[in-house]
Amino acid sequence: MIDLRSDTVTQPTPEMRRAMAEAAVGDDVLGDDPTVIELEKRTAQVLGKQAAVYMPSGTMTNQVAIRAYTEPGDEILIEATAHSYFYEAGGPGALSGVMCRLIQGRRGIFTAEQVRAALRPRNYHFPPSKLVCVENTHNRGGGSIWPIETIREVEAAAREAGLKTHLDGARLWNASVATGVAEREYARHFDSVSVCFSKGLGAPVGSVLAATAEFIERARRFRKMFGGGMRQAGIIAAGAVYALAHHRDRLAEDHANAKALAGGICELPGVELDVKDVETNIAVVRVTSMPAADLAARLRAAGVGVLATGPDTIRAVTNLMVSADDIAAAIDAFRQVLAG
Repeated sequence: MIDLRSDTVTQPTPEMRRAMAEAAVGDDVLGDDPTVIELEKRTAQVLGKQAAVYMPSGTMTNQVAIRAYTEPGDEILIEATAHSYFYEAGGPGALSGVMCRLIQGRRGIFTAEQVRAALRPRNYHFPPSKLVCVENTHNRGGGSIWPIETIREVEAAAREAGLKTHLDGARLWNASVATGVAEREYARHFDSVSVCFSKGLGAPVGSVLAATAEFIERARRFRKMFGGGMRQAGIIAAGAVYALAHHRDRLAEDHANAKALAGGICELPGVELDVKDVETNIAVVRVTSMPAADLAARLRAAGVGVLATGPDTIRAVTNLMVSADDIAAAIDAFRQVLAG
């Protein structure tokens, strides 16, 4: 199957498997796994932060960050379709006891004016606002990229209000490759940054949370509390170290493939898609000819995997396992299924 369901379906390359098999390991909970230490140091350097901590998933890095900034009864400001709110199983409420003040963005991107408008008066009737969360690139926004100037303005609004800032940068690598803006330039506008290795970079497991050394020490407590302490984690961390060194630049191939897919299906009957909205490796397609789940099922029968993300939308995500030839075959499958 040509698997376009997500960039999480990637499998380790032979070179990555070799690095994992040969990784030096120790007990990460005791702080002596050399490969985990190497990954944390390298990631912190790339992001321009003092320190970092490795965790099993991006959901955990996001939720640990939220918990480390807040106390139960506080409030965070977050876009209405952001991953931390939409796809993390109610984590902010269940794990941190916080309210989510939702901001309606455009393709996941909101403005400084919206931040200011969402702030509550400082009054004991209201939950105290503590944190602004940004997701770049934005998953449900179709892989949309936050303009760096918008990020600067949102940061300024947060600082004016005395709020901390967290970046869910699960696909920050994609934003940097697409724009040429370095990861550390995005990251410097946030107190903490979460990045993922098991999406476009193709490692099998793991994300890193980076911030000040003091904050990361606090985050380690909540990683343990949430069940994220790992032992000989160097075996999986080695895949992330390899990906960080070898797979970032190749994301441009995924972006080119996503644009090629969008260009090949945008004029087909029964679907709607603006090619200009495909900025990175995610294409969101509106289905007008049948329920989205039916189209996904028919495409799967034709050998192409996509996800129905709503009653009338499907998502196709290019990734390490998909070639330009696969994209051509996928376009043919779309054409045949929609014609049928």
